[in-house]
Amino acid sequence: MYQFISSDDDHKDKIISVADKKAYFHKIILPAIDEVFDERMLIYKEIKVLEKNNAISEIQLLIKRYNSVNLEELKERIYPHPKSIAIAQAAMESAWGTSRFAKEANNYFGVWSFSKKDDRISANEKRGSKTIWLKKYSSVSDSVRDYYNLISNGKAFKEFNRQKLLTKNPLELVKYLDKYSEKGAEYGSELTKIINYNGYISHDTSL
Repeated sequence: MYQFISSDDDHKDKIISVADKKAYFHKIILPAIDEVFDERMLIYKEIKVLEKNNAISEIQLLIKRYNSVNLEELKERIYPHPKSIAIAQAAMESAWGTSRFAKEANNYFGVWSFSKKDDRISANEKRGSKTIWLKKYSSVSDSVRDYYNLISNGKAFKEFNRQKLLTKNPLELVKYLDKYSEKGAEYGSELTKIINYNGYISHDTSL
């Protein structure tokens, strides 16, 4: 079995199995994803009630608050995409929670920072002469919350947001995340493998 070296609180190296590494990752990331998913689903359900009651003024306020063009775009942005995708992306982007960004910055999704006003840390490698910065979060939940906001509001994920209201199949939806990574279409294929191998679709029962 493949094993990796970690450090405990006494700074002594110890060997941890892949199973233990994944278990620890799940212990950290799953509650945070559940929390944020439920937050967004609650807002989405409120929007559906307002739509049913034709509460135009309340809907307009929400459209403005969430910087949407119309009701349809509002629903697309607020509706949370499957948890299985979020878990798989966190696993991939944080190397199952072992990356420096996850450990030092609670950044589980490789989210970059483009503003000096952000709380952030620098990457060890530069892109040419340019320093790469990644956001630093006060909690894992904040990392998940910002990730969902990034996906929901990013122009690059407009089709992904449209499709998530048309299909609940995460293996179809990951095809529209090709712009999340420089890997392009291969990124969706890797997410599919992680979702299938780890049975993450079981976390999508609340959809």
